[in-house]
Amino acid sequence: MSTVTLENKTILVTGAAGFIGSNLVKRIYQETSSVTVIGIDNMNDYYDVALKDFRLNELTKYPTFTFIKGNIADKALITEVFEKYKPSVVVNLAAQAGVRYSITNPDAYVESNLVGFFNILEACRHCENLEHLVYASSSSVYGSNKKVPYSTEDKVDNPVSLYAATKKSNELMAHAYSKLYNIPSTGLRFFTVYGPAGRPDMAYFGFTNKLRNNETIKIFNYGNCKRDFTYVDDIVEGVVRVMKKAPDKKNGEDGLPIPPYAVYNIGNQNPENLLDFVQILSEELVRAGVLPEDYDFEAHKELVPMQPGDVPVTYADTSALERDFGYKPSTSLRDGLRKFAEWYAEFYR
Repeated sequence: MSTVTLENKTILVTGAAGFIGSNLVKRIYQETSSVTVIGIDNMNDYYDVALKDFRLNELTKYPTFTFIKGNIADKALITEVFEKYKPSVVVNLAAQAGVRYSITNPDAYVESNLVGFFNILEACRHCENLEHLVYASSSSVYGSNKKVPYSTEDKVDNPVSLYAATKKSNELMAHAYSKLYNIPSTGLRFFTVYGPAGRPDMAYFGFTNKLRNNETIKIFNYGNCKRDFTYVDDIVEGVVRVMKKAPDKKNGEDGLPIPPYAVYNIGNQNPENLLDFVQILSEELVRAGVLPEDYDFEAHKELVPMQPGDVPVTYADTSALERDFGYKPSTSLRDGLRKFAEWYAEFYR
């Protein structure tokens, strides 16, 4: 692997007002102050824009952070940004997220996850000093694979949602560009990311909103779902480590580039049953004062069948990440949900 230093570099982060993106920008500045970060985000209203504003506002304290409001599907904008700032490292986190939304709003996924990602790849191809493209894939590419834990060596040809199909195609497109244009690229399959100022469409956040409003929460597959919940700081730590080591450029026996291409899982290697998860979440919400101590959780739980596009289990094999970066996520679900509950109590006070 080739070492990529972040000092005195320009780094482009797409989806910078997003959950992972905003945390990544903060983490980059903790690592080195002598860096310039350009953030792009379209600030769409897929969920509460106030949350995006809150995250973005926290980034304004870094004098070398520049924010551009725009859409990665806008080719002219992306071309202009790359020509003006000439980033050395690009981290593409902008995407239309969510499995269920993809069933009713497929257009948004084609625009952001396919056209948008293609624009990023094209811009990287013409960017002379590009050292590394890192992009978000997803655990959803594993579909309903029976073999667990999920390994990046497994075949992933059976997506169960359009969202998953777009993420798998990102990996395929990146592979083609790595091969044709010798662009070092690393895809990261994130497993159920959660934490403070997260995405309201995710279960832990949606459950919290509903419980606080005295509504019933639906627990899918009658609670027989397991998710490899990964705390956002653990994800971001993994992303930063990956940014600093790019796949090597080298030629094969035919004299043509062997694609400098890699894909890793970032997950907690510890799938939690949904009912246990709800139990811990409810305890932490009471502890943080979001819900009263005598709250009747049983009365607010409804066990329902599986949703289309969902899978019964996600479980990451992170041995490759450990081998190549000496790192694996380790935040326990209780610690992570405690931080979320404390943030929630403060934010929605």
